Amino acid sequence: MLNRISHDHLVEIQLARPPVNALNRELLVALQQAITEATGSGARGVVLSGSPGMFSAGVDVPALLGRERAEVRAFWREFFATCGVLARSPIPVVAAITGHSPAGGAVLSLFCDYRVMAEGPFKIGLNEVQVGLVVPDCIQFALRRVVGAYRAERLLVAGAMIESKDALACGFVDETTAVDQVVTRALFWLRELTALPAHAMLATRALARADLAEAYADIDALPLDAFVDGFFRPDTQAVLQALVARLGKK
Repeated sequence: MLNRISHDHLVEIQLARPPVNALNRELLVALQQAITEATGSGARGVVLSGSPGMFSAGVDVPALLGRERAEVRAFWREFFATCGVLARSPIPVVAAITGHSPAGGAVLSLFCDYRVMAEGPFKIGLNEVQVGLVVPDCIQFALRRVVGAYRAERLLVAGAMIESKDALACGFVDETTAVDQVVTRALFWLRELTALPAHAMLATRALARADLAEAYADIDALPLDAFVDGFFRPDTQAVLQALVARLGKK
């Protein structure tokens, strides 16, 4: 599900769950462990990447539909826990967005320090509203930190999916480059950052990200049950089932 690639003092964690790197509980747990292990092994930074053309298609909705509430809740708890691991990472993490990144894929990128996205017709966004889900404030907060309150409102309420050039223009991503250069650029940025005096850089980073880390300090304090209640609303289930049916015809 993951490939771990060493780049000297940096570690690339590549999502590797074909065909679209959809997020299931096992992948989320593996990702949490990989980030923790990279820190413990002395890595000075992490690049989180996907496959060419696809960073992550987000949550594996077909795998969740029809599951009991306890299983669905356990999945979403791991999703929020993964956001928490990224938020509280003591070393910088760069999202190498190698292609499309809807919903859950976009959310994970927001918890990274920096985002490099592939140029071209690739789209990113929190399209939860379009599939009948309410974006909880703990996720909205992460987007507001990156693009500002008004722009976040417009993107979230519409469930907008925007191409990489527009994502760059509104600050959703920090830079764009050719799809085969995304990881290279992510590593370049991370090498420049980690070349700075380590104590000063890391301490300043910790202060700058303290609000994000504090928001995810206690995963069980997040509005998980309210979100799961929303997932099981009949209208939401109908939209999700229709989505899965459309995907099945492709």
